[in-house]
Amino acid sequence: RMIEMNKLNAAFFILATIVLITIIVIAYLFFSPTEDVNLVNEEDEVKGSILRVQTTTNEFEAIAKKYLTEAILDSPIDVQLEVDEQIYLFSDLIIFGVTIPIQMDFDPIVDDGNIRLKQTKVHIGKLNIPPSTVLKLVKDSVNFPSWIIINPEKEEIYVDLSRLNIANGNRVRAKEINLQNDEILLEIIIPTS
Repeated sequence: RMIEMNKLNAAFFILATIVLITIIVIAYLFFSPTEDVNLVNEEDEVKGSILRVQTTTNEFEAIAKKYLTEAILDSPIDVQLEVDEQIYLFSDLIIFGVTIPIQMDFDPIVDDGNIRLKQTKVHIGKLNIPPSTVLKLVKDSVNFPSWIIINPEKEEIYVDLSRLNIANGNRVRAKEINLQNDEILLEIIIPTS
């Protein structure tokens, strides 16, 4: 009887140790500092003819979905995008084998021809996790291309359009994004020899 009790105590302490180590590792991943993100400013701006394009949120959403889907094709976690009064990103986080849906809300800000998505809200089921932590988890889980820069410290995503290649070396610049009025103005730069 005493030997059985010792085996049960040993099993309990081993299990408790494993649970404690798991919690410590998860806490470390959640709260570990993120590295500073340096935004690269391309010195050699593409010169050429400029084509101004005015589009709607629905058309902009379709274009953004196309490029985002192609860019994260090999990523283990899927990210969906929706454009309405704000820009919304949807994904799933897997914690302890449980899939938790997340939604992140962003306000787009035009920044020297690029787009800075400033996080305004995060929804993670009924969990209360800081937005910077969610962005860090997304950054660590999704294989974003070099032109999408996640900055958890500033709670934003920087879309560096100057690094995005579109057909035949053409480039795109954002000029104005006004989602409430359904007005988006972009410039397509067609390089001249």
